[in-house]
Amino acid sequence: MNKMKRIAIYITLLLAIGLVSCNNWLYLEPEDGVIRQDFWQTKEDVHSAVIGGYASLLGNTESGYYGIPELMFTYGEIRADMVSLGSRIRPEYNYIKTGDILPDNRLFKWNAFYRTINNCNTIIKFSGDVLNSDASYTQEQLGHDQAEAYALRALMYFYLYRAFGDVPLNLKATTSDNEVFTISKTPKEVVLDSIISDLHTAFDKAVYTYGNEATDKGRITKYGVAAILADAYLWKEDYQNALKYCDVIINSGNFALVPQDQFWFTNLYVHGNSIESIFELQFSRQIQNPFYSLYESSRYLKANPATMENIFPLDPLASPDSADIRADGCSYKSSDNFSFWKYIGINQDDARDRDNSTANFIVYRYAEILLFKAEALNQMGRGDEAMALVRQVRSRAHAQSTTAFTGSASGKDDVDNYILEERQRELAFEGKRWFDVLRFAKRDHYRKKSLITNMIIQNAPPSKLETMKSKYQDTLFHYFPIPKAEIDANPNLKQNPYFEGL
Repeated sequence: MNKMKRIAIYITLLLAIGLVSCNNWLYLEPEDGVIRQDFWQTKEDVHSAVIGGYASLLGNTESGYYGIPELMFTYGEIRADMVSLGSRIRPEYNYIKTGDILPDNRLFKWNAFYRTINNCNTIIKFSGDVLNSDASYTQEQLGHDQAEAYALRALMYFYLYRAFGDVPLNLKATTSDNEVFTISKTPKEVVLDSIISDLHTAFDKAVYTYGNEATDKGRITKYGVAAILADAYLWKEDYQNALKYCDVIINSGNFALVPQDQFWFTNLYVHGNSIESIFELQFSRQIQNPFYSLYESSRYLKANPATMENIFPLDPLASPDSADIRADGCSYKSSDNFSFWKYIGINQDDARDRDNSTANFIVYRYAEILLFKAEALNQMGRGDEAMALVRQVRSRAHAQSTTAFTGSASGKDDVDNYILEERQRELAFEGKRWFDVLRFAKRDHYRKKSLITNMIIQNAPPSKLETMKSKYQDTLFHYFPIPKAEIDANPNLKQNPYFEGL
């Protein structure tokens, strides 16, 4: 069986796995089926399975469910202050934005994440068998392949952990037609520990490079693992380890901020795979980014004009050419009804056409690592060093003096708030904002819960203000409900406490 045919078989299996059942998200082709008999024979089979895992990140193969890119964006943005409802109504978005969060909202269906997790579980379970059937497959190659599966599994659980809190933690592949899973939820603290454990396994085995720049950005390298680890350790409030893995990337010398020139937007957001990129979901004319259809053609969401004015204020003393480069014409386009320009623009002035929706979705890039490190340093009492990193990011952006830091570097809370503000500007519409606000708010036993409540108060519809303020005071409401279909299908799966009985 040639390589292309094997890849086609595996993609067909991915489609089959996605279409088996609406509720049985733990389903995998059993050991005695085609995966076991016909597939796991050569190193090319393993490679095809790994590539299939990445393919499952790009789109949705299951009717009636959202794909991973939209969910990564939506979970990270919809509850925060950067996006507002567009001119067309999509009920799933509207209900969340108005605080009417219920378990039957289709955006909470997590099948796409668990489908990729299942793919990773299968690779981890069966790839080792190929050592016995293919003499050319080495232990080192096996380690590299499994590293990608461990890292992708960790990344999928990291999104579930941040969005839902306690979730079912399944680390096994199905091995029998008769095997039925009724897994209960795992406490979110245990889920985070499992994520970090998977990432350490991946880090030890992962490659530094695949020998090709585009591949290094579209598949997870050791640097990609380090980026997820730095992020995860910030959520764990382990700042020493967060700093350690930031430095793996920074000290490598392989990454830098894209220089600010006439091509910087094109290099970073149009062509993609830039020197700043660490890991991106790579789209093409064959598999296009869904955001053009969702947010340009359909206008379901747009940039929040009031928030844009607040984080990118006009400087009356500045010339037009010295404005923050991340503002109008980068993060959003005011003349295009405040669309998300990072995905819509072909340059800073002109929009793409529908058939050219190929913008990559950046999961991690170097600017974020600098801000991660600043966050860790500040929590370790090293505010001056933290501010130096923030200034590095702002310098590239030509950030305006009206948004400059006015506090003291020795004031931990002042620096903390400033880092959060700078993340808002630098990473606008990259699926980060809600997760950032939640992480900063819950630090030190929710000492800064007001970050969430103040944000909600400022952006709630007047008719919903008091209701939403009350709901977001309850920290249990900061996580989505478990999908109703999963609760109905699994008697051992209990609803997240705030949503019990709904």
